[in-house]
Amino acid sequence: MEKSNPVLRKEIVKLEKAGRKEGARVYTQAAEELKKTDKNRVEVNLSKLQRHADEGDTLLVPGKVLGSGRLNKKVEVAAFQFSKKAREAIDEVGETIFIGDLVEKNPEGKKVKIMK
Repeated sequence: MEKSNPVLRKEIVKLEKAGRKEGARVYTQAAEELKKTDKNRVEVNLSKLQRHADEGDTLLVPGKVLGSGRLNKKVEVAAFQFSKKAREAIDEVGETIFIGDLVEKNPEGKKVKIMK
């Protein structure tokens, strides 16, 4: 199914290219998740990030990060979307970036954990 959101299409293409060119399986998986319909796309709360992340991790959420829960680990979180509360909470202790920026910063996808 062709996505109508041009930003989403661009992110999917960028992930697929990095996955093929660099052999970054994490980006290929993220692209497949982003291709899902809106209602089936990943939504991850801060509480899940807190449970599954280690200090200093780079986390990739192929969907939206929501603000339920607390995060007190210094992590870098890349996602397609962030709720306002989630973005503020993450930026207090770590860093938020968009998926395309992560791909440019780390094209090989080294030490990136996908969260779904």
